[in-house]
Amino acid sequence: MPLQLFSPQDSAILLIDHQVGTMSWIRSDAIDNVKAAAFAPAKAAVALDLPLILTSSREDHFQGLLQPEFETIAAKQHQNRIRRMGVVNAWEDPAFAAAVKDTGRRNLIIAGVTNDVCTVYPTLSALDEGYQVQAVADAGGSITELADDAALRRMEKAGALITSTTMTLTELARNRASDAGQKLLPILGELLPH
Repeated sequence: MPLQLFSPQDSAILLIDHQVGTMSWIRSDAIDNVKAAAFAPAKAAVALDLPLILTSSREDHFQGLLQPEFETIAAKQHQNRIRRMGVVNAWEDPAFAAAVKDTGRRNLIIAGVTNDVCTVYPTLSALDEGYQVQAVADAGGSITELADDAALRRMEKAGALITSTTMTLTELARNRASDAGQKLLPILGELLPH
């Protein structure tokens, strides 16, 4: 089946384990860059009324709470986040898998705090179930650049589209003059270097 461009009408955004503790594991990029790249898809989901699923793992342990900005960006989704009890592959948590299926969307935009743990496994599982997946590489990182590269290559080899936050948002917008484009332009502007 040929891959089609994702649109606001057929896509859902899944953000996995962007927690205060797990964020400290990232060494492949600056943490502030990863945060900005993770917050942007959440803002886009709210602006375009896309399904947005947030999940966290063991918030009462070293992983900690989700980044507090998510509560401001997407209060309802933050309140309804899937709190996993330790399962590494979010897709293997029945509540998370059910939430994804309940969106009715077959195009998934996935970003996890660590590409080599939080992003790779749910991406592989979603692909195995016939979803199209865009893995947003810069909205996560890994403990080393080598680990990050290995995770991205593994996902791509399995059929995921490796993308960036900017590519994802502009693909959803398609046209800067459109309603979606006008809503996403300010979010894209926040990603530009200052």
